[in-house]
Amino acid sequence: MTVDRRDERPESGEQAGTSRRSFLSRLWLGLGGLALAEYVWLTVEFLRPRAGSKEAAGILVAGPIERFDPGSVTAFPAGRFYLTRLADGGFLAVSRECTHLGCTVPWMADEGRFVCPCHSSAYDIRGDVLSPPAPRALDIHPVRIENGIVKVDTGRTLKRRYFEASQVARA
Repeated sequence: MTVDRRDERPESGEQAGTSRRSFLSRLWLGLGGLALAEYVWLTVEFLRPRAGSKEAAGILVAGPIERFDPGSVTAFPAGRFYLTRLADGGFLAVSRECTHLGCTVPWMADEGRFVCPCHSSAYDIRGDVLSPPAPRALDIHPVRIENGIVKVDTGRTLKRRYFEASQVARA
């Protein structure tokens, strides 16, 4: 007597196939939901203002005048600016953001200028444009010198077209 096992297999095979299909469907649904949640999170983070911008705002004490040699550039990452001491002894607090697209502009000491890594805009020590596509000079922050101490107001950013002698703080 032969036993027809085909009658038994389809039923167990259907249950196994259904559970496998059901598992894979749930897995893809879960992964799709996770991808959607990550996309929403990234979008919200992109649109939310940076927390560091408010923390860094205010008066930043850079230090005594003697600390900065004439013709030098000192980076202040917390305030997102460079303190430049011009050859004549005046001070400027130059923003680190390129006026073209907002990339961080590093100081190239060997070249004696700021060069944007995004589109090669170049600025001199005063923040004036040396080569485009930057449309205007780097923004500055007001600088005060009180009792021989250099202070920078990072809460205010002054947009400018080009360098003017009146923008320099002197002791």
